[in-house]
Amino acid sequence: MTDTIRTRVTELLGIRYPIVQGGLARVATAELAAAVSNAGGLGQIASAGIGAERSGGLCTPAELRAEVLRCKALTDKPFGVNFPIGRSPIEALLEAALEAGAPVIALTAGNPAPHIPRCKAAGAKVLVLIAGPELAKKAEAAGADMVATVGYEGGGHLGRGDETTMVMVPRTVAAVKIPVLASGGIASGAGMLAALALGAEGVEMGTRFVATTEARAHANYKNALATAKPEDTRVIKRTLGMPGRSLDSGHVRAILAAEAAGAPKEVILPMVLGAMNALGTDQGELEQGFVWAGQCVGLIEDVVPAGEVIARMVAEARAGLARLGSAFG
Repeated sequence: MTDTIRTRVTELLGIRYPIVQGGLARVATAELAAAVSNAGGLGQIASAGIGAERSGGLCTPAELRAEVLRCKALTDKPFGVNFPIGRSPIEALLEAALEAGAPVIALTAGNPAPHIPRCKAAGAKVLVLIAGPELAKKAEAAGADMVATVGYEGGGHLGRGDETTMVMVPRTVAAVKIPVLASGGIASGAGMLAALALGAEGVEMGTRFVATTEARAHANYKNALATAKPEDTRVIKRTLGMPGRSLDSGHVRAILAAEAAGAPKEVILPMVLGAMNALGTDQGELEQGFVWAGQCVGLIEDVVPAGEVIARMVAEARAGLARLGSAFG
């Protein structure tokens, strides 16, 4: 592979470019994962919301096994399967993915330690999504092969603080010896180049890959990402201890109003259930439901194939590197 960007992440995963697609519940099926992997990155299948009903919960082991095998039929390149921990027991799902031959497992939103030994025993590489150096150190101690640290700019669920990617990445890199991926606010080759300059060895991107032709998302959602500005995103679920960044909508404003009024958990939970997310993601009812989106919407201008996203990023990064070389020459 002569056309490569070499980092410890690309060597560890056996991929051409250090670009990892986010887990993207209800959006990341075999088609998207395979498209990203075929283009030189690492695609991921979501274990959340890819089943027949796609109501927001986890799929069944049989559904996930079929999705992994479908991805293997679409690509001969490495890909991952993403698991949110703590929502429901994942042991049976994890076993199904490993038995089907998933080469990479990503764990997020909970304690990965109980699951890492099984992944390693099956020969899978383990990526853990975290927010900041302290959680990165715990993931490293538990045996993770790499971590992705998610800054405040990111879409979907975030850390509980407001630390930005620009500050979080170098602090995390300094805290651990395993490779670090930068996540949050990255949607271009310039962002990838900046992440590498901060010490990261790759990037993990979610929002940009929703706005692709292969993503399993309604056209209204994709088109909204291509026209939104950074100020069109809001952080919800703070009062539940699970903050997440979404596109602004009537329903999102109702959630924020309830949180600001000190509404109890019993009132807010029904407003943020997976079914309300599916209303926007699957049905395109963006005002009545909610969809996840990072501040990088301000960098997204179109909906294109995932392979084109990666090709653009690599070209932009190389052009940026050449420009910096001239500046320092």
